[in-house]
Amino acid sequence: MAQPQGTCDPRFEKVRALFQAFLESGEEIGASLTVNLRGQTVIDLYGGHADAARTQPWVRDTIVPVASSTKTVSALAVLMLVDSGAIASVHDKVSRYWPEFAANGKENIEVRHLLSHTSGVAGWEGPITMEEVCDPAVSETSATARLAAQAPWFEPGTASAYHAWNYGHLLGELVRRVTGGTHLKEFVATRIAAPLGADFQIGLRQEDEARMSEFISPPPSGGGGLPPGFKPGPLFMKAIANPAMPPDFGRTRAWRDGEVGASNGCTNARALNTILSNVTLAGGDSTPEKKYLLSKPTVDLIFEEQASGIDLAVGQNIRWGIGYALRGNGETWIDGRLPEGRIAYWGGSGGSLGIMDVDRQLTITYAMNLRSASMLGNNASTAYIKAIYEALGEEI
Repeated sequence: MAQPQGTCDPRFEKVRALFQAFLESGEEIGASLTVNLRGQTVIDLYGGHADAARTQPWVRDTIVPVASSTKTVSALAVLMLVDSGAIASVHDKVSRYWPEFAANGKENIEVRHLLSHTSGVAGWEGPITMEEVCDPAVSETSATARLAAQAPWFEPGTASAYHAWNYGHLLGELVRRVTGGTHLKEFVATRIAAPLGADFQIGLRQEDEARMSEFISPPPSGGGGLPPGFKPGPLFMKAIANPAMPPDFGRTRAWRDGEVGASNGCTNARALNTILSNVTLAGGDSTPEKKYLLSKPTVDLIFEEQASGIDLAVGQNIRWGIGYALRGNGETWIDGRLPEGRIAYWGGSGGSLGIMDVDRQLTITYAMNLRSASMLGNNASTAYIKAIYEALGEEI
């Protein structure tokens, strides 16, 4: 019988019991869950198995692909450049730093539009292969250069369309231009992961393959591969289904060596929490002598609403701030799962999740290997979140 490993403050015993129950029922095969409250780690659970055959245990340093939870770190990289003054303002035109981006009617797109999925450049015009998406090469025909040349799909700033595959290309090129040549993958490794001692990487080093848990797909549900009841937005096929990732592509060297700042991060809940709690704690910081990756004024920027309504790609009601989605006022898909307050979040297809509750100084991160059929979240994370908040006296 799979037993959770790690630590759990007695206040959160219900969370630990839920974690074990999901492992025993098979709804979780292998997973990790970490909670930081006011700078203290109160939950750091992991367990189950790292493989579908359930022969390899999920241990403390097991890592797993986290899909679009990667975006939480890519956004942080750009916000760090804003915080340092290297990017003067989120209201700066992208073309100030990346002149070629002004082509084809994009001259007024601002940095905040890239961060909030409101740029209108939500994907590639015309077919593109996964190999091209993964290639970080700098050339006139690269995937990133193609984005600079094309026109936006709607007036920037008037709506959101989730930048599913190209978020890291857009932010990564901004990072490269502003830093004088540092690629996003290197920036994350040297400016975020290494200083924090966080086990996070974009891509996967060959020496780490033995401790990486693969994604395990759920049983087929019909509907052409889409989640039951899912109603895609009008730009879904252009933004999310181009390209379509083959089932085993995540095992290729192209993917693992590549730089897809939107999607090919590998980590576990502990490491992701180490990174994202920097945002949460800085946002409520009353001790200026402490050093976080961001300052409080920059965290405050995150909560400036950029769009709220049906996302034109995902087809769900999402409220976007600058870099992250925000809890809404009862109208977005996640509002019934979270209490009121300043809460920023995002997650990955299949279930991984990062929640930064600035008001309560609470950071929740979750990474697993059994993918949910749902586009956003899964049953286990919903139950964990509810139990965590209940332990803090918050009714969901």
